[in-house]
Amino acid sequence: MVQRRPWEVEDGLWELVEPLLPTVERRFRHPGRRRLDDRKVLCGILFVLYTGIPWEFLPQEMGYGSGMTCWRRLRDWHGAGVWQRLHELLLAELNAAGLIDWSRAAVDGSHIRAFKGGPKTGPSPVDRARTGSKHHVITDGGGVPLAVTLTGGNRHDLTQLVPLIEAVPPVRGRRGRPRRRPGTLYSDRAYDSGIHRRIVRGKGIDPRFARRGNDHGSGLGVYRWVVEQTIALLHWFRRLRIRWEIRDDIHEAFLSIACSVICWRRLKNNSFC
Repeated sequence: MVQRRPWEVEDGLWELVEPLLPTVERRFRHPGRRRLDDRKVLCGILFVLYTGIPWEFLPQEMGYGSGMTCWRRLRDWHGAGVWQRLHELLLAELNAAGLIDWSRAAVDGSHIRAFKGGPKTGPSPVDRARTGSKHHVITDGGGVPLAVTLTGGNRHDLTQLVPLIEAVPPVRGRRGRPRRRPGTLYSDRAYDSGIHRRIVRGKGIDPRFARRGNDHGSGLGVYRWVVEQTIALLHWFRRLRIRWEIRDDIHEAFLSIACSVICWRRLKNNSFC
């Protein structure tokens, strides 16, 4: 049995992705060169995401097209909302299989370097004021990424708490209204704020935030570690360890794809149990 390379799109995943891609009709007059197969282009995008290789160095002999072709499709598909819809579709599949723990959720943020600057970057307070960005992640109780946002490295985690909660899409997959809110939300002391506790309660969520001024060892780490694990999984994709893209939408597209890949692995691994 030949082992599939991680950036090669599996049949099951492609069945979910293909209907979401916008169709491009070929011109009857002056059609030009034949458009490269979408599946091969997606493999090229995933190759860059996994390896972190620059677009211009994408190996031509692998048949994934040029780096510029893959970059343009990534940009166009992100603009068409393909990656967000794919993430929502996989969340619905996980919810239908009972693999999303809505009883609790966890939030956290992580700094990355941004060598080329661009929108949603800023001087990082934890990296000698070097230019950086920040990934803000919210997961369910089992570590499934529900939403992820991108900000400048100088934005405090607390400022993104409410936007991150609002970024969780309505998750279908079960009878009744789509689910968006967990029962309890866990975080470290960076999110400790009386105002934000009241806001979170107003959304029907019980805030369990570690309090400032107390010694470490709140005991909440047994619930919060899942979001740290998910951030580690996101940064396992080498293109997300350092932000090389000046355009924030391209980096956000990579983030959304990585969340979808994590959800797909969770769904696939549990389907064989």
